[in-house]
Amino acid sequence: MLFQLDLTEGEPAEVFSDFWTGQQATPDARAFAERLVLGVFGQRGTLDSRISDAAEHWRVDRMAVVDRNVLRMAIYEMLHDEETPEVVVIDEAIEVAKKFGGAESGKFVNGILDSVRRRLESGELRRPDDGGPA
Repeated sequence: MLFQLDLTEGEPAEVFSDFWTGQQATPDARAFAERLVLGVFGQRGTLDSRISDAAEHWRVDRMAVVDRNVLRMAIYEMLHDEETPEVVVIDEAIEVAKKFGGAESGKFVNGILDSVRRRLESGELRRPDDGGPA
């Protein structure tokens, strides 16, 4: 869904309708996916800024679409979902990047997300609910 939104510059409601047609998902899985997509979609600018901070010599708009959206999604989860440990978010993001991205996507995503994780742990980057800028 994020990939489609990125390429078409459409609206989430349109993408949801198209995506779920013919798909089997539990109501909980569907709600989680839509909540995640809406969160990422609403904070793309902030998320892209966090990616830029962690990705030396890489412009977000020049990254592969899959990599860029996997990074957005993972960073959103790291900042807004305290129930899922960062290492789990990173591992899942790496697997998605390997499956749907290019040959080096897993390593690329791992490097950037590990940088974000370290910044969170050091306090340099804070979650919005911690009272600091995300």
